[in-house]
Amino acid sequence: MENFFERVYKVVCSIPAGKVLSYGDVARLAGNPKMSRQVGWALHSNPRPGEIPCHRVVFRDGALSPAFAFGGESAQAALLEGEGVRLAEGRVDMKKYRWQI
Repeated sequence: MENFFERVYKVVCSIPAGKVLSYGDVARLAGNPKMSRQVGWALHSNPRPGEIPCHRVVFRDGALSPAFAFGGESAQAALLEGEGVRLAEGRVDMKKYRWQI
C-alpha cells in the first residue's frame, strides 16, 4: 500500500508541463484533502529532484513558495516560465494555468 508521500509524488508527476495545481488540489487528489501542509513536506523531501516536478505546485492564490527547495521563488518562477506559465506580480493566474482534472 502506498503512503501519502508516494501518492503525492504520483499526482505531481501527472501534472502536465505548463499547468499547475495548488497544495490543496494535490492533497485532495492524493486522497486526503486536509493534508495540504504535508504536501509541502513531501515536496521538500522530494527523493527524485528533476524528475518530480515540484515547481508545478503553488499556493491556492497562485503565489509561489518562498521556500521552494531547489533555489527559492526565483528558481520556481524560471522553471514555470520555461514551460510557458506567465507570472503577473509573482503569481500564477490559476484560472488560466490550473490543471483541470
